[in-house]
Amino acid sequence: MRTLYFDCFAGASGDMILGALVSVGVDQGALLEQLALLDVPGWKIEFETVDRSGISATRAHVQTAHEHQHRHLSHIKRIIDSSRLSESVKERATRIFTRLAEAEARVHNMPIERVHFHEVGALDAIVDVVGACVGFELLGIERFVCSPLHVGSGMVEMAHGRFPVPPPAVAELLGDAPIYSSDISGELLTPTGAAIISTVCDEYGPLPAMRLERAGYGAGTREYQRFPNVLRLMLGATDDNLINKKRTIEKLAVIETNIDDASPQLLGYVMERAFAEGALDCYFTPVQMKKNRPGTLVSLLCRATDRDRMFDLLFAETTTIGARTFEVERRSLPREIVRVETVYGQIDIKVADVDEGMREGTPEYEQCREVAESRAIPLRRVEAAARNAFMQAQGRVGKGEP
Repeated sequence: MRTLYFDCFAGASGDMILGALVSVGVDQGALLEQLALLDVPGWKIEFETVDRSGISATRAHVQTAHEHQHRHLSHIKRIIDSSRLSESVKERATRIFTRLAEAEARVHNMPIERVHFHEVGALDAIVDVVGACVGFELLGIERFVCSPLHVGSGMVEMAHGRFPVPPPAVAELLGDAPIYSSDISGELLTPTGAAIISTVCDEYGPLPAMRLERAGYGAGTREYQRFPNVLRLMLGATDDNLINKKRTIEKLAVIETNIDDASPQLLGYVMERAFAEGALDCYFTPVQMKKNRPGTLVSLLCRATDRDRMFDLLFAETTTIGARTFEVERRSLPREIVRVETVYGQIDIKVADVDEGMREGTPEYEQCREVAESRAIPLRRVEAAARNAFMQAQGRVGKGEP
């Protein structure tokens, strides 16, 4: 699987990603030819080789005329949709800007339609994002992995004033991504860089086992003493025998609280609310608390972006006055819902890819229960019929009751 690894020891920006893509092997002529399909005048890119603390890197300098307008997401979508770019490039670029707009909307507490971009809506940012998507397609990237992201430190001047690093929109974009700071002053990770990486990357961590084809360096604008302000991209192929490409790795949050003075009815309601609010799992564990009181350990599993909402739920709907949280890693198999035809009608099957060529399916319980109740037949008979239909569709012999 053709893999691109973002080594963000000096953060990342849109132009750093663009420069690193050229350095790692994207043909400049092909890139510019594809970008011309945007059908938007008033820009040009110059690529030059520069030195950053002893490392030879490619700097992408996107030049545009000064713009006075601030674009909304709808304006940027219109530019992308009306272009002659490939559908895959359009789709990925639109996802990046949509993710950026969603982050801005959460930061400013406004509908996404009202968000207007400042720097990231300018023409040079559009060229950066679309150029990165073109580069990914030209390289044929199938898998994106990113290191922990160095965000920098200090304060940064923005359209709304002076903000700490990382600025609010960048922090919102990063979600589950691992980040860190150091004594390097300045904004190392820009909103454009964060939006691109957080959209394409599903995995974060150390360099995966791979057959390295080449490495490339994209230069940042600022120069530091004894610190290479560059983004390194490492291009290669991951070995399917060394890496299970089918497993999704996610960083999730667990929120827990101990409760010894709540009724079972209240806790049942909390579980219902938790799932309605986006919890990935919710479960109760009997515990023995202080003063020999039997209690309940309430555990919620959620994405990092939903953590605050889960805390609010616990404080509003339970008697707790404190809860704790910690990060966990979840590895999961890809799954999908397929519909099979049985003698009792159509039933959905939750299917997981367990191994190469091996798929296991589980009938949807609620559907099977409804069929069993409506026909006054045993539940296990309906489930067996659904499993048999799925196995026959997979070319395997089913077992159990018809």
